[in-house]
Amino acid sequence: MTRIQEAAHQRILVLDGAMGTMIQRHKLTEEDFRGERFKSHPSPLQGNNDLLTLTRPEIIREIHDTYFEAGADIAETNTFSSTSIAQADYGLQSLAYELNLEAARIARASADAFTLKTPDKPRFVAGSVGPTNKTASISPDVNDPAYRGITFEELVTAYSEQMTGLLDGGADVLLIETVFDTLNAKAALYASREVMNHRAQEVPVMISGTITDASGRTLSGQTAEAFMISVSHEPLLSIGFNCALGAEQLLPYVDILARKANCLVSAHPNAGLPNEMGEYDQTPAQMAEQIRPYIQRKLVNIIGGCCGTTPDHIRAIAAEAADANAIRMFKTETL
Repeated sequence: MTRIQEAAHQRILVLDGAMGTMIQRHKLTEEDFRGERFKSHPSPLQGNNDLLTLTRPEIIREIHDTYFEAGADIAETNTFSSTSIAQADYGLQSLAYELNLEAARIARASADAFTLKTPDKPRFVAGSVGPTNKTASISPDVNDPAYRGITFEELVTAYSEQMTGLLDGGADVLLIETVFDTLNAKAALYASREVMNHRAQEVPVMISGTITDASGRTLSGQTAEAFMISVSHEPLLSIGFNCALGAEQLLPYVDILARKANCLVSAHPNAGLPNEMGEYDQTPAQMAEQIRPYIQRKLVNIIGGCCGTTPDHIRAIAAEAADANAIRMFKTETL
């Protein structure tokens, strides 16, 4: 059993918050994204947050540090879009391995520094594996339902490259997140197994889907239980949901997983629902209040935040988790 598996079975672990939300606070320009290395790159690069791993690594390190200071146990790497598939939009597909390697190294350095400060509270690195901007089971052309913009094999190749970089950089766990198309997720799971077999290394895998609307289904049409069953062939550290919904709206779907899953359960919801400007108004106190039922009802083993969440949100969530962990430790000590 790895250290993160041991920790997750002993207490509720806190995942960090939104990387993008924190990057936006820096109000970066096109020049920031380009740096010297990509000064002459022919395509616009502003908004390619993953590229900041190479051009402004100090910002990414600061964000990791701030989340750990707020009480996070797990940092997600800045690699949500670091596949050759997603980076092709910027003409940077050749950087996929490097982006993942360096992002994992930055997160690893931050985690190790905080573990050194508090050895009784080890910090971990989750290699963030996003869904890509392609879908394997839905046609992007309404006039041709049979057409697909990506193949299963192409996804496996891209995910394998990404995961190799993440593990070479020191990630403790692979987090396949924001799954809207379960076929994409299956390609990621297949890639993870191929990479682990090649490396002769077992690495815990987390998977987190996203419920896209009030129908309670993923974009590819699955209910929470169907999603869970369709990925249950692979041994998982945890299964959960993130993004799209706030904690209050996400609760019933996490409840289904808690009752049905044969592994740990995670959740990292948004800071409420976005307003008409696409921004998130939910305060840390409000979000913590909505997270409380997750913890009181013992639905989750790993809890964190997605879009709109900041270190203040994670600090409030970590306080809720700490209270539950203290009660659990007291009961264990009195047995």
